[in-house]
Amino acid sequence: MSKIVYADHAATTPLSAKAQAAMEPFFAQRFGNPSSLYAFGQQAKTDLEEARAVIARCIGAQPSEVLFTSGGTEGDNWALKGVAELRKNKGKHIITTAIEHHAVLYTAQYLEKLGYEVTYLPVDSLGRVEPERVRAAIRPDTILISVMAANNEIGTIEPIAAIGAVAREAGVVFHVDAVQAVGHIPVDVKEWGCDLMTFSAHKFYGPIGVGGLYMRRGLRLPPLIHGGGQEKGLRSGTENVAGAVGMAAALQEAVDELDSESKRLSALRDQLLDGLSKLPCAQVTGDRENRLPGTASLIFEGVEGEALLLHLDARGIRASSGSACSSASLDPSHVLLAIGLPHEVAHGSLRLSLGRESTQEDVDYILREVPAVVNALREMSPVWDVKTQKPVWYH
Repeated sequence: MSKIVYADHAATTPLSAKAQAAMEPFFAQRFGNPSSLYAFGQQAKTDLEEARAVIARCIGAQPSEVLFTSGGTEGDNWALKGVAELRKNKGKHIITTAIEHHAVLYTAQYLEKLGYEVTYLPVDSLGRVEPERVRAAIRPDTILISVMAANNEIGTIEPIAAIGAVAREAGVVFHVDAVQAVGHIPVDVKEWGCDLMTFSAHKFYGPIGVGGLYMRRGLRLPPLIHGGGQEKGLRSGTENVAGAVGMAAALQEAVDELDSESKRLSALRDQLLDGLSKLPCAQVTGDRENRLPGTASLIFEGVEGEALLLHLDARGIRASSGSACSSASLDPSHVLLAIGLPHEVAHGSLRLSLGRESTQEDVDYILREVPAVVNALREMSPVWDVKTQKPVWYH
């Protein structure tokens, strides 16, 4: 294998050199427990709070509104379960969408078993959630609206500020899963009008296993984890100081480079979308305009996504057929079904997500190798008609 191209940054990103350098002292020299009263422990507390302040500044929040978690899944669970418990006397109706990450969808399904009613809003063919659909779904007993900022599979960026305005007007708590957005597009919790927002460090070149929950001042969810009273008594357990420091360094670096990196990645992404969509029976999924800078997603009819990934891997291209959290499943993506693709078409999905180390040479290599693999798989496929260059279901 002569070349390796990592094109799965939506799944996870490599740890940045700045984040690694910021974390290193905390592994051996500065290992104090921030709950300890002596100076060594209080220094760790100071480091933790400085990291909290950096993260807050990057998302337009106050430091007291940032709580550390183990990542996006924990934050989503805490937001949904916490609001359900907090507002259960007001009502038991929750609004979310059909294309959320499974951390939200499965939590919502868990709450349904406890007697809550969940409305799963449909999206259009580009994966967009219409704010007016959200407004129409609100009832007197609605206690929570949860909408992701950007979709992890197709890259569509949602009209979060408009949805936030709808939620504020109705007096409903608004949660945003911003795991794919933070560090990649401008994020301001005040402009978005959200009460809760989740994010995860390893999506923006920070360490795996640490994330955050923005909780608007004045809103206090019940604790998700009980114990020693850390994180204002809301999330007990000794804080991951090294992880928090690394996350803060990574996020500050990502925000500092946001404009230039967004322009660079968008140009590379568009080359992928333009080039690969020229293949027969290939189509771009998601919104071409309101889209994450590094995410290119397409469908190749007559090809199985799993076979496509394995053959690309053999050629050194690391990609995905959807969310990394469900990549072991043989079922078609719930996101692709939600935007109206039939089962037989949704199986042929490919997500290529570029990042900081992606180059023009990488894109050129992908543009050469993906068509070769797609054509080879189609020639072997029982559902592909070589003469018409279409799947048999078109006949």
